[in-house]
Amino acid sequence: MTHSPRLRTVLSCSLLIASLAAAGTACGGSGDGHPLSAAPYDAADQVSFNADTGTAKADPEKPLEITARNKDGRITDVTASDTAGRYLAGELSADGSRWHSTAPLAAGARYTVKVSTEDEDGAPGARTLTFETSVPPRKRLKVTFGPKAGKYGVGQPVTAELSVPVKGEAARAVVERALKVSSQPAVQGAWHWVDDKKLHFRPKEYWPANARITVRSTLDGIKVADRLYGGPTKPLRLTTGDRLEAITDAGSHQMTVLRNGKVINTIPVTTGKPGFSTRNGVKVVLGKEYFVRMRGTTVGIAEGSAESYDLPVYYATRVTWSGEYVHAAPWSVGSQGSANVSHGCTGMSTANAEWFFKTVREGDIVKVVNSDGDTMDPFGNGFGDWNVPWEKWRKGSALLTGTRDGGGPVDAARLRPEV
Repeated sequence: MTHSPRLRTVLSCSLLIASLAAAGTACGGSGDGHPLSAAPYDAADQVSFNADTGTAKADPEKPLEITARNKDGRITDVTASDTAGRYLAGELSADGSRWHSTAPLAAGARYTVKVSTEDEDGAPGARTLTFETSVPPRKRLKVTFGPKAGKYGVGQPVTAELSVPVKGEAARAVVERALKVSSQPAVQGAWHWVDDKKLHFRPKEYWPANARITVRSTLDGIKVADRLYGGPTKPLRLTTGDRLEAITDAGSHQMTVLRNGKVINTIPVTTGKPGFSTRNGVKVVLGKEYFVRMRGTTVGIAEGSAESYDLPVYYATRVTWSGEYVHAAPWSVGSQGSANVSHGCTGMSTANAEWFFKTVREGDIVKVVNSDGDTMDPFGNGFGDWNVPWEKWRKGSALLTGTRDGGGPVDAARLRPEV
Protein backbone atom coordinates (compact mmCIF):
# COMPACT_ATOMS: atom_id res chain seq x y z
CA MET A 1 0.00 0.00 0.00
CA THR A 2 1.40 3.38 -1.01
CA HIS A 3 0.26 6.56 0.65
CA SER A 4 1.13 10.12 -0.17
CA PRO A 5 3.12 12.07 2.40
CA ARG A 6 1.04 13.47 5.24
CA LEU A 7 1.57 17.07 6.27
CA ARG A 8 0.64 18.13 9.78
CA THR A 9 1.56 21.45 11.44
CA VAL A 10 -1.04 21.51 14.19
CA LEU A 11 0.71 19.18 16.62
CA SER A 12 0.26 20.58 20.10
CA CYS A 13 -1.74 20.09 23.24
CA SER A 14 -4.83 21.14 21.27
CA LEU A 15 -4.42 18.00 19.13
CA LEU A 16 -4.11 15.95 22.29
CA ILE A 17 -7.37 17.43 23.49
CA ALA A 18 -9.13 16.01 20.40
CA SER A 19 -7.78 12.50 20.91
CA LEU A 20 -7.79 12.33 24.73
CA ALA A 21 -10.88 14.29 25.63
CA ALA A 22 -12.74 11.11 26.59
CA ALA A 23 -10.14 10.50 29.28
CA GLY A 24 -10.48 14.02 30.58
CA THR A 25 -6.96 15.00 29.52
CA ALA A 26 -6.42 18.65 28.55
CA CYS A 27 -3.72 21.27 28.42
CA GLY A 28 -6.05 24.00 29.51
CA GLY A 29 -9.76 24.32 28.92
CA SER A 30 -12.29 21.94 27.32
CA GLY A 31 -11.84 20.59 23.80
CA ASP A 32 -15.58 20.75 23.01
CA GLY A 33 -15.27 23.98 21.12
CA HIS A 34 -11.98 23.30 19.36
CA PRO A 35 -12.19 23.09 15.56
CA LEU A 36 -10.43 19.71 15.50
CA SER A 37 -13.20 18.17 17.62
CA ALA A 38 -15.82 18.90 14.96
CA ALA A 39 -16.79 16.59 12.10
CA PRO A 40 -14.89 17.42 8.88
CA TYR A 41 -16.61 20.04 6.79
CA ASP A 42 -17.27 19.61 3.05
CA ALA A 43 -14.14 20.88 1.31
CA ALA A 44 -15.68 20.90 -2.18
CA ASP A 45 -15.06 24.63 -2.54
CA GLN A 46 -11.59 24.42 -1.09
CA VAL A 47 -9.90 22.07 -3.59
CA SER A 48 -9.94 21.56 -7.34
CA PHE A 49 -9.08 18.54 -9.50
CA ASN A 50 -7.81 18.24 -13.04
CA ALA A 51 -9.82 15.01 -13.50
CA ASP A 52 -13.26 15.35 -15.05
CA THR A 53 -16.02 14.00 -12.78
CA GLY A 54 -18.61 14.25 -15.53
CA THR A 55 -19.19 11.97 -18.49
CA ALA A 56 -15.71 12.39 -19.96
CA LYS A 57 -13.00 10.00 -18.84
CA ALA A 58 -9.60 11.16 -17.66
CA ASP A 59 -6.53 10.62 -19.78
CA PRO A 60 -4.30 8.06 -18.01
CA GLU A 61 -1.31 9.64 -19.72
CA LYS A 62 -1.74 12.76 -17.57
CA PRO A 63 -0.96 12.91 -13.84
CA LEU A 64 -3.74 13.53 -11.34
CA GLU A 65 -3.45 16.99 -9.75
CA ILE A 66 -5.29 18.41 -6.75
CA THR A 67 -4.82 22.02 -5.72
CA ALA A 68 -6.01 24.26 -2.89
CA ARG A 69 -8.24 27.04 -4.30
CA ASN A 70 -7.06 29.80 -1.97
CA LYS A 71 -4.58 30.65 0.77
CA ASP A 72 -7.14 30.22 3.54
CA GLY A 73 -6.86 26.44 3.47
CA ARG A 74 -4.48 23.69 2.55
CA ILE A 75 -4.38 20.01 1.68
CA THR A 76 -3.14 17.73 4.46
CA ASP A 77 -3.56 14.26 2.97
CA VAL A 78 -4.61 12.47 -0.25
CA THR A 79 -5.39 8.79 -0.79
CA ALA A 80 -6.22 7.57 -4.30
CA SER A 81 -7.04 3.95 -5.19
CA ASP A 82 -8.85 2.07 -7.95
CA THR A 83 -11.44 -0.70 -7.71
CA ALA A 84 -8.69 -3.32 -8.05
CA GLY A 85 -7.23 -2.10 -4.76
CA ARG A 86 -4.17 -0.47 -6.32
CA TYR A 87 -3.01 2.72 -4.62
CA LEU A 88 -1.75 5.65 -6.64
CA ALA A 89 1.56 7.09 -5.42
CA GLY A 90 1.71 10.86 -5.10
CA GLU A 91 3.51 13.83 -3.58
CA LEU A 92 2.19 16.72 -1.50
CA SER A 93 3.92 20.08 -1.59
CA ALA A 94 5.41 21.40 1.66
CA ASP A 95 2.85 24.20 1.92
CA GLY A 96 -0.11 21.92 1.23
CA SER A 97 -1.14 23.85 -1.88
CA ARG A 98 -0.78 20.99 -4.38
CA TRP A 99 -0.76 17.20 -4.60
CA HIS A 100 0.14 15.33 -7.79
CA SER A 101 0.47 11.66 -8.69
CA THR A 102 4.00 10.35 -9.21
CA ALA A 103 3.02 7.05 -10.87
CA PRO A 104 0.98 6.48 -14.05
CA LEU A 105 -2.78 6.12 -13.73
CA ALA A 106 -4.20 2.78 -14.81
CA ALA A 107 -6.16 2.82 -18.06
CA GLY A 108 -9.81 1.77 -18.02
CA ALA A 109 -9.98 2.08 -14.21
CA ARG A 110 -12.33 3.74 -11.73
CA TYR A 111 -10.61 5.74 -8.99
CA THR A 112 -11.78 7.01 -5.62
CA VAL A 113 -9.80 9.97 -4.24
CA LYS A 114 -10.12 11.05 -0.62
CA VAL A 115 -8.73 14.47 0.24
CA SER A 116 -8.23 15.84 3.74
CA THR A 117 -7.85 19.59 4.27
CA GLU A 118 -7.79 22.17 7.01
CA ASP A 119 -8.80 25.81 7.02
CA GLU A 120 -6.89 28.76 8.44
CA ASP A 121 -8.21 27.93 11.93
CA GLY A 122 -7.10 24.30 11.71
CA ALA A 123 -10.62 22.85 11.29
CA PRO A 124 -10.57 19.61 9.24
CA GLY A 125 -12.30 19.28 5.91
CA ALA A 126 -12.86 16.33 3.59
CA ARG A 127 -13.64 15.83 -0.07
CA THR A 128 -14.19 12.56 -1.97
CA LEU A 129 -13.97 12.33 -5.76
CA THR A 130 -14.57 9.43 -8.13
CA PHE A 131 -13.58 9.38 -11.79
CA GLU A 132 -12.77 6.92 -14.56
CA THR A 133 -9.83 6.77 -16.92
CA SER A 134 -10.09 6.07 -20.61
CA VAL A 135 -8.51 3.18 -22.49
CA PRO A 136 -6.09 4.58 -25.08
CA PRO A 137 -6.51 3.12 -28.58
CA ARG A 138 -3.17 1.36 -28.33
CA LYS A 139 -1.84 -2.15 -27.93
CA ARG A 140 -2.93 -4.16 -24.91
CA LEU A 141 -0.46 -6.61 -23.44
CA LYS A 142 -2.20 -9.89 -22.69
CA VAL A 143 -0.71 -12.64 -20.56
CA THR A 144 -1.53 -16.33 -20.85
CA PHE A 145 -0.51 -18.50 -17.93
CA GLY A 146 0.46 -22.13 -18.27
CA PRO A 147 0.09 -25.01 -17.89
CA LYS A 148 -3.67 -25.47 -18.00
CA ALA A 149 -5.41 -25.78 -14.65
CA GLY A 150 -5.05 -29.17 -13.01
CA LYS A 151 -2.87 -31.43 -10.90
CA TYR A 152 0.86 -31.74 -11.66
CA GLY A 153 4.11 -33.09 -10.34
CA VAL A 154 6.30 -30.97 -8.08
CA GLY A 155 8.70 -30.15 -10.95
CA GLN A 156 6.16 -28.29 -13.08
CA PRO A 157 7.22 -24.66 -13.78
CA VAL A 158 4.61 -21.94 -14.27
CA THR A 159 4.80 -20.12 -17.61
CA ALA A 160 3.61 -16.69 -18.76
CA GLU A 161 3.25 -16.06 -22.50
CA LEU A 162 3.02 -12.40 -23.55
CA SER A 163 1.00 -11.27 -26.57
CA VAL A 164 3.63 -8.72 -27.63
CA PRO A 165 7.38 -8.51 -26.97
CA VAL A 166 8.50 -6.56 -23.91
CA LYS A 167 12.03 -5.17 -23.96
CA GLY A 168 13.95 -3.01 -21.52
CA GLU A 169 14.44 -3.52 -17.80
CA ALA A 170 11.89 -0.86 -16.76
CA ALA A 171 9.05 -2.31 -18.85
CA ARG A 172 9.92 -5.87 -17.84
CA ALA A 173 9.93 -4.86 -14.20
CA VAL A 174 6.40 -3.45 -14.56
CA VAL A 175 5.20 -6.73 -16.05
CA GLU A 176 6.98 -8.95 -13.60
CA ARG A 177 5.81 -6.98 -10.58
CA ALA A 178 2.22 -7.56 -11.68
CA LEU A 179 2.52 -11.34 -12.07
CA LYS A 180 1.64 -12.87 -8.72
CA VAL A 181 2.34 -16.46 -7.70
CA SER A 182 1.32 -17.80 -4.30
CA SER A 183 1.30 -21.29 -2.87
CA GLN A 184 0.21 -23.16 0.22
CA PRO A 185 2.60 -24.17 1.72
CA ALA A 186 4.54 -21.02 0.84
CA VAL A 187 7.82 -21.27 -1.11
CA GLN A 188 10.62 -18.98 -2.23
CA GLY A 189 10.43 -18.53 -6.00
CA ALA A 190 11.20 -16.16 -8.86
CA TRP A 191 10.28 -15.34 -12.45
CA HIS A 192 12.93 -15.75 -15.14
CA TRP A 193 12.70 -14.08 -18.56
CA VAL A 194 13.27 -16.75 -21.20
CA ASP A 195 12.90 -14.25 -24.03
CA ASP A 196 10.95 -11.07 -24.85
CA LYS A 197 7.60 -12.89 -24.81
CA LYS A 198 8.00 -15.66 -22.26
CA LEU A 199 8.66 -16.00 -18.54
CA HIS A 200 9.00 -19.08 -16.34
CA PHE A 201 8.41 -19.21 -12.59
CA ARG A 202 9.89 -21.88 -10.32
CA PRO A 203 10.64 -22.21 -6.62
CA LYS A 204 14.18 -22.43 -5.31
CA GLU A 205 13.56 -26.13 -4.77
CA TYR A 206 10.70 -28.19 -6.19
CA TRP A 207 7.12 -27.36 -5.22
CA PRO A 208 5.96 -28.94 -1.97
CA ALA A 209 3.95 -32.13 -2.34
CA ASN A 210 0.18 -31.62 -2.30
CA ALA A 211 0.48 -27.85 -2.64
CA ARG A 212 -2.10 -25.37 -3.90
CA ILE A 213 -0.77 -22.76 -6.33
CA THR A 214 -2.51 -19.58 -7.53
CA VAL A 215 -1.22 -17.44 -10.40
CA ARG A 216 -2.78 -14.07 -11.24
CA SER A 217 -2.00 -10.73 -12.86
CA THR A 218 -2.68 -7.17 -11.73
CA LEU A 219 -1.44 -5.78 -15.05
CA ASP A 220 -4.82 -4.77 -16.47
CA GLY A 221 -4.77 -1.07 -17.31
CA ILE A 222 -1.20 -0.55 -16.12
CA LYS A 223 1.16 1.34 -18.43
CA VAL A 224 4.00 -0.98 -19.43
CA ALA A 225 5.79 1.19 -21.98
CA ASP A 226 5.03 3.89 -24.51
CA ARG A 227 1.82 2.95 -26.36
CA LEU A 228 1.50 -0.30 -24.39
CA TYR A 229 -0.93 -1.01 -21.54
CA GLY A 230 -1.68 -4.24 -19.74
CA GLY A 231 -4.81 -6.18 -20.61
CA PRO A 232 -7.03 -8.57 -18.61
CA THR A 233 -5.60 -11.98 -17.69
CA LYS A 234 -7.37 -15.15 -16.62
CA PRO A 235 -5.99 -16.45 -13.30
CA LEU A 236 -4.65 -19.98 -12.96
CA ARG A 237 -4.97 -22.52 -10.17
CA LEU A 238 -2.81 -25.63 -9.88
CA THR A 239 -2.24 -28.37 -7.35
CA THR A 240 0.62 -30.80 -6.94
CA GLY A 241 0.54 -34.46 -6.04
CA ASP A 242 3.15 -36.51 -4.25
CA ARG A 243 6.82 -35.76 -4.89
CA LEU A 244 7.64 -38.38 -7.50
CA GLU A 245 11.23 -38.62 -8.77
CA ALA A 246 12.62 -41.07 -11.34
CA ILE A 247 16.41 -41.07 -11.25
CA THR A 248 18.13 -42.92 -14.08
CA ASP A 249 21.79 -43.85 -13.63
CA ALA A 250 23.12 -44.39 -17.14
CA GLY A 251 26.29 -45.89 -15.69
CA SER A 252 24.58 -48.62 -13.65
CA HIS A 253 21.64 -48.93 -16.11
CA GLN A 254 19.09 -48.63 -13.31
CA MET A 255 16.15 -46.31 -12.72
CA THR A 256 15.19 -45.63 -9.10
CA VAL A 257 11.69 -44.26 -8.53
CA LEU A 258 10.92 -42.45 -5.28
CA ARG A 259 7.67 -41.18 -3.84
CA ASN A 260 8.10 -38.50 -1.18
CA GLY A 261 11.70 -39.62 -0.69
CA LYS A 262 10.94 -43.33 -0.34
CA VAL A 263 12.02 -45.85 -3.00
CA ILE A 264 8.98 -47.52 -4.56
CA ASN A 265 10.61 -49.27 -7.54
CA THR A 266 13.97 -50.06 -9.13
CA ILE A 267 13.86 -50.75 -12.87
CA PRO A 268 16.60 -52.09 -15.19
CA VAL A 269 16.91 -49.75 -18.19
CA THR A 270 18.95 -48.97 -21.25
CA THR A 271 19.82 -45.41 -22.29
CA GLY A 272 21.54 -43.79 -25.28
CA LYS A 273 24.55 -45.51 -26.80
CA PRO A 274 27.71 -43.65 -27.92
CA GLY A 275 26.79 -40.98 -30.44
CA PHE A 276 23.21 -40.90 -29.14
CA SER A 277 23.84 -40.43 -25.41
CA THR A 278 20.84 -39.49 -23.27
CA ARG A 279 20.83 -35.94 -21.90
CA ASN A 280 21.95 -35.55 -18.30
CA GLY A 281 20.08 -33.44 -15.78
CA VAL A 282 16.55 -32.82 -14.61
CA LYS A 283 13.60 -32.99 -17.00
CA VAL A 284 9.91 -33.13 -16.20
CA VAL A 285 7.17 -35.24 -17.71
CA LEU A 286 5.56 -33.33 -20.60
CA GLY A 287 2.87 -35.84 -21.51
CA LYS A 288 2.03 -39.50 -22.03
CA GLU A 289 1.19 -41.31 -25.28
CA TYR A 290 0.02 -44.89 -25.26
CA PHE A 291 1.32 -45.45 -28.81
CA VAL A 292 3.97 -43.64 -30.85
CA ARG A 293 5.48 -44.70 -34.17
CA MET A 294 9.17 -43.86 -33.97
CA ARG A 295 11.26 -43.45 -37.11
CA GLY A 296 14.95 -42.69 -37.35
CA THR A 297 14.36 -40.32 -40.29
CA THR A 298 12.61 -37.84 -37.95
CA VAL A 299 15.87 -37.29 -36.03
CA GLY A 300 18.16 -37.18 -39.06
CA ILE A 301 19.06 -40.87 -39.43
CA ALA A 302 19.08 -41.87 -43.07
CA GLU A 303 16.60 -44.56 -44.05
CA GLY A 304 18.35 -47.86 -44.77
CA SER A 305 21.47 -46.93 -42.80
CA ALA A 306 22.86 -49.09 -40.01
CA GLU A 307 21.14 -46.90 -37.40
CA SER A 308 17.80 -46.67 -39.17
CA TYR A 309 14.65 -47.74 -37.30
CA ASP A 310 10.87 -47.72 -37.72
CA LEU A 311 9.18 -49.14 -34.62
CA PRO A 312 5.78 -49.18 -32.89
CA VAL A 313 6.32 -48.00 -29.31
CA TYR A 314 3.92 -48.34 -26.38
CA TYR A 315 3.62 -46.65 -23.00
CA ALA A 316 5.67 -43.64 -24.10
CA THR A 317 6.22 -40.92 -21.47
CA ARG A 318 7.62 -37.77 -23.10
CA VAL A 319 10.34 -35.70 -21.38
CA THR A 320 11.60 -33.48 -24.27
CA TRP A 321 9.87 -31.89 -27.24
CA SER A 322 12.59 -33.23 -29.54
CA GLY A 323 11.46 -36.77 -28.82
CA GLU A 324 13.13 -38.20 -25.73
CA TYR A 325 10.81 -40.65 -23.98
CA VAL A 326 10.73 -43.25 -21.26
CA HIS A 327 9.04 -46.16 -23.04
CA ALA A 328 8.59 -49.88 -23.55
CA ALA A 329 11.49 -51.42 -25.51
CA PRO A 330 10.87 -55.21 -25.63
CA TRP A 331 13.54 -55.56 -28.37
CA SER A 332 16.29 -54.51 -25.90
CA VAL A 333 15.30 -56.45 -22.79
CA GLY A 334 18.55 -58.43 -22.98
CA SER A 335 20.56 -55.22 -22.61
CA GLN A 336 18.40 -53.53 -20.00
CA GLY A 337 20.31 -53.33 -16.75
CA SER A 338 23.65 -54.00 -18.43
CA ALA A 339 24.27 -51.86 -21.55
CA ASN A 340 23.18 -48.66 -23.29
CA VAL A 341 21.85 -49.45 -26.75
CA SER A 342 19.11 -46.87 -27.48
CA HIS A 343 19.14 -43.75 -29.66
CA GLY A 344 18.59 -41.45 -26.67
CA CYS A 345 15.43 -42.66 -24.95
CA THR A 346 15.23 -44.63 -21.73
CA GLY A 347 13.98 -48.11 -22.59
CA MET A 348 12.54 -50.76 -20.28
CA SER A 349 10.36 -53.86 -20.43
CA THR A 350 6.73 -53.47 -21.45
CA ALA A 351 5.52 -54.34 -17.93
CA ASN A 352 7.82 -51.78 -16.33
CA ALA A 353 6.93 -49.15 -18.93
CA GLU A 354 3.24 -49.70 -18.26
CA TRP A 355 3.81 -49.31 -14.52
CA PHE A 356 5.82 -46.12 -15.06
CA PHE A 357 3.24 -44.74 -17.51
CA LYS A 358 0.42 -45.28 -15.01
CA THR A 359 2.40 -43.99 -12.02
CA VAL A 360 3.73 -40.62 -13.23
CA ARG A 361 1.88 -37.45 -14.21
CA GLU A 362 2.85 -34.26 -16.04
CA GLY A 363 5.36 -32.26 -14.02
CA ASP A 364 6.94 -35.26 -12.29
CA ILE A 365 10.72 -35.29 -12.15
CA VAL A 366 12.85 -37.44 -14.47
CA LYS A 367 16.56 -37.06 -13.78
CA VAL A 368 19.47 -38.68 -15.66
CA VAL A 369 22.95 -38.97 -14.17
CA ASN A 370 26.26 -40.46 -15.32
CA SER A 371 25.47 -40.28 -19.04
CA ASP A 372 28.01 -39.17 -21.63
CA GLY A 373 25.39 -36.81 -23.07
CA ASP A 374 25.14 -33.05 -22.68
CA THR A 375 23.06 -31.49 -19.92
CA MET A 376 19.40 -30.85 -20.70
CA ASP A 377 18.86 -27.34 -22.09
CA PRO A 378 17.04 -25.02 -19.66
CA PHE A 379 14.49 -23.83 -22.22
CA GLY A 380 13.08 -24.62 -25.64
CA ASN A 381 13.09 -28.44 -25.49
CA GLY A 382 10.87 -29.07 -22.53
CA PHE A 383 11.39 -27.95 -18.95
CA GLY A 384 15.06 -27.99 -18.05
CA ASP A 385 14.53 -25.09 -15.65
CA TRP A 386 15.87 -27.04 -12.67
CA ASN A 387 19.29 -27.34 -14.28
CA VAL A 388 19.87 -23.61 -13.75
CA PRO A 389 21.47 -22.87 -10.34
CA TRP A 390 19.20 -20.79 -8.12
CA GLU A 391 21.40 -17.69 -7.99
CA LYS A 392 21.71 -17.70 -11.76
CA TRP A 393 17.96 -18.23 -12.08
CA ARG A 394 17.26 -15.16 -9.96
CA LYS A 395 19.44 -13.06 -12.24
CA GLY A 396 16.90 -13.72 -14.98
CA SER A 397 14.43 -11.57 -13.07
CA ALA A 398 13.94 -7.98 -14.20
CA LEU A 399 13.46 -7.01 -10.57
CA LEU A 400 17.03 -8.00 -9.73
CA THR A 401 20.37 -6.86 -11.14
CA GLY A 402 22.05 -9.30 -13.49
CA THR A 403 22.09 -10.82 -16.92
CA ARG A 404 19.61 -13.24 -18.41
CA ASP A 405 20.18 -16.49 -20.20
CA GLY A 406 18.93 -16.76 -23.72
CA GLY A 407 16.43 -19.29 -24.95
CA GLY A 408 14.08 -19.29 -27.86
CA PRO A 409 10.70 -20.73 -28.73
CA VAL A 410 10.30 -24.38 -29.60
CA ASP A 411 10.86 -25.24 -33.25
CA ALA A 412 7.92 -27.33 -34.42
CA ALA A 413 10.24 -29.25 -36.76
CA ARG A 414 12.03 -30.64 -33.70
CA LEU A 415 8.94 -32.28 -32.22
CA ARG A 416 10.09 -35.72 -33.29
CA PRO A 417 10.64 -38.92 -31.30
CA GLU A 418 13.98 -40.45 -30.47
CA VAL A 419 14.06 -44.14 -29.66
